[in-house]
Amino acid sequence: MMVRPANFGFNAETAENNAFQTKETELLPETIKKRAIEEFDGFVDKLRQAGINIIVIEDEAIPIRPDAVFPNNWITFHLNGTIITYPMYAPVRRLERREDVILKIKERFSSKRLVRFEEYENSNQFLEGTGSMVLDRVHRLVYACLSPRTDAKLLDEFCHWAEYKKIEFHAVDDLGTDIYHTNVMMAMGDTFVIICMDSIRDATERKYLTRSFSKTGKEIIDISMEQMKSFAGNMLQVKNDKEETFLVMSEQAFKSLKPEQVTQIESHCNILHAPIYTIEKFGGGSARCMMAEIFLKEKTVEEV
Repeated sequence: MMVRPANFGFNAETAENNAFQTKETELLPETIKKRAIEEFDGFVDKLRQAGINIIVIEDEAIPIRPDAVFPNNWITFHLNGTIITYPMYAPVRRLERREDVILKIKERFSSKRLVRFEEYENSNQFLEGTGSMVLDRVHRLVYACLSPRTDAKLLDEFCHWAEYKKIEFHAVDDLGTDIYHTNVMMAMGDTFVIICMDSIRDATERKYLTRSFSKTGKEIIDISMEQMKSFAGNMLQVKNDKEETFLVMSEQAFKSLKPEQVTQIESHCNILHAPIYTIEKFGGGSARCMMAEIFLKEKTVEEV
């Protein structure tokens, strides 16, 4: 599921702890919005040409949701039939939660339960979907670096409802600031993991992660801090209608990779990349953030 933005723009509320965002005054808000829509449409076209099934949701003009293009933060869909909605750090982002979107997905897919975590906003506890969490869906493991947007207690709640085991750690950028979302420093594939190990300064945590990756058969593809800043950690592995796998990323992320890293990735799956520079620059998120994968079972004709 992807959301076509109506009012994309720089969000000062999220910039408080998202070091990946940039505020620039040279471009008019209307220009930024127009470019973001063009990038979104081009990205969706490229995914569909590769045979990847995309459900596009149109954002509404009112209320204004500058980050609507990143739906993976407010909702997740799971194999056990659970849909979970999440508490968001920035008040304006809470407007992204839409009942009509949930109903639209439930028309096509079977869901056993809807679990709502948004009440935790009242106690300033946050967990922002697959931004806060990187999921190994095969081994039922959730990896999460703790930050103001990723609460340890809420990780336990997620594990209860989604039936996962948590692996929590701490990650910082080159200035020592907590990395706001796990999915900017780490991306999970079926047989590999892309991760910025330099961001994890605790040696014990590094060993714990390395051991977990080894036990679950993941080749570690280590990226640098500079590559992480180019969103080389913000990628998502998907399948198309022929069961072919792709690692989806931005053009900026792809260009930051070394030839040997590209070779490593291509030994596991195909690479698909698209230019989304405006969305990355002003939104502080990239290709992975734009996709909320649906693992619910599709309804049969009789169920529909």
